[in-house]
Amino acid sequence: MIPVEFIESMHQQLGAEADLLIKALETEPVTSIRLNSKLDVLTFEGDTDEVPWHLDGYYLSIRPQFTLDPLFHAGCYYVQEASSMFIQQALEQYVDPSSIVLDLCAAPGGKSTLISEYLGRDGLLLSNEVVRQRVFILSENIQKWGNGNTVVTHNTAAEYGERCKHLFDCILVDAPCSGEGMFRKDEQARSEWSLKAVKQCAERQRSILMDVWDALKPGGIMIYSTCTFNAEENEKNVEWMAETLGASVLPIDHDPNWGITEGRVGYHFYPDKVKGEGFYLCALRKHADEPLDQTRIKTPKKEAAMPHPEYLPVMRSWLQHPDDWAIRYSDRFAMAYPMKYKEIIDWLSTQLTCISTGFGLGEERGKGIAPQHSLSMIKDLRKEAFPNVALTREQALSYLRTEALSLNDVPLGLVLLTYEGVPLGFAKNVGNRLNNLYPNEWRIRKL
Repeated sequence: MIPVEFIESMHQQLGAEADLLIKALETEPVTSIRLNSKLDVLTFEGDTDEVPWHLDGYYLSIRPQFTLDPLFHAGCYYVQEASSMFIQQALEQYVDPSSIVLDLCAAPGGKSTLISEYLGRDGLLLSNEVVRQRVFILSENIQKWGNGNTVVTHNTAAEYGERCKHLFDCILVDAPCSGEGMFRKDEQARSEWSLKAVKQCAERQRSILMDVWDALKPGGIMIYSTCTFNAEENEKNVEWMAETLGASVLPIDHDPNWGITEGRVGYHFYPDKVKGEGFYLCALRKHADEPLDQTRIKTPKKEAAMPHPEYLPVMRSWLQHPDDWAIRYSDRFAMAYPMKYKEIIDWLSTQLTCISTGFGLGEERGKGIAPQHSLSMIKDLRKEAFPNVALTREQALSYLRTEALSLNDVPLGLVLLTYEGVPLGFAKNVGNRLNNLYPNEWRIRKL
């Protein structure tokens, strides 16, 4: 049941067009995905249509059971709401791929993986989530995407504003909101909605924006988005940001045929006009007249521990471009992260609560070094460094459930398991059995 007060508020905001919106909110939601460059060919049952504002976005006419697709678990695509992929347009127009970007409210990771893909090997992404229970699924999705250019953190907006002054070229604030745009697919969003909640959300959003504002460089880009329709959380917050914090609203190029609605400021996605859920986005440029007062990056006094010298060449042999990665060592675990940003990342690790940095590379076990699972997800993995064992779909699903494996003709020792040529993870043949090394916390729990 759509709240009556919401219907009334939309009539005030949209006039007669509100009826079309309300009608659309009673229809079935669409399914859309965004491909990772890991996947060469798009193979889904039914028809697929391109998302017009993102080259790697596709609508699916039939929603598959993603849990039963090993390629989903391998990070070959992300099930992402199509409207939110419009962030790509803002990035392409205003953000250089060599930028340092913060995704402040990132879980579960759809927008972060999009930004990570856009930045590629040139840029650095800080992907943050303040809710502890959500930060680990964020880290999992980032690792599965496999770029290695991301640090996942668990900090508040205020901590970023205080500790990372003028560090970021771009900040995305996909703000917690009243969720009106999710009414079609989320009954809880309908039941929890109220005018009071809208007001509370708007106030919270302004607080978040104010807290993180100092972390954005003068001249930097703020991308503000919500999954709601009302002006209180959208246009009014943007206008407040422009006037109070000091910024200029930026136009974002788009094709009129896409069905996107221009608000007083920013852009609305209404499900009666676009093939997607409700969404709002606006890009602003922070005034450049504020003097740059960037936090001084200091080299940590204590040198990072390093693994045994014999292990370094072994671990580097697992990578296609080993010189691109710095290695940090902690409690028997080696992490790899972009060498280009080593100084900044080393410093950030002393300022922020870092959940994952780059990707896990190796782990000391006994008298040797073994690869961590996240290495199998990384695009820079040198697959030839390990014997490859191809799995059928049923074998792959058994592996992803962390079940015992029964495979023939598997070499002794560590092997890389693949499905349709894409790495899924590692297993170890110890002679009398094949040990399943898939992370237990990532296993498929429901079918």
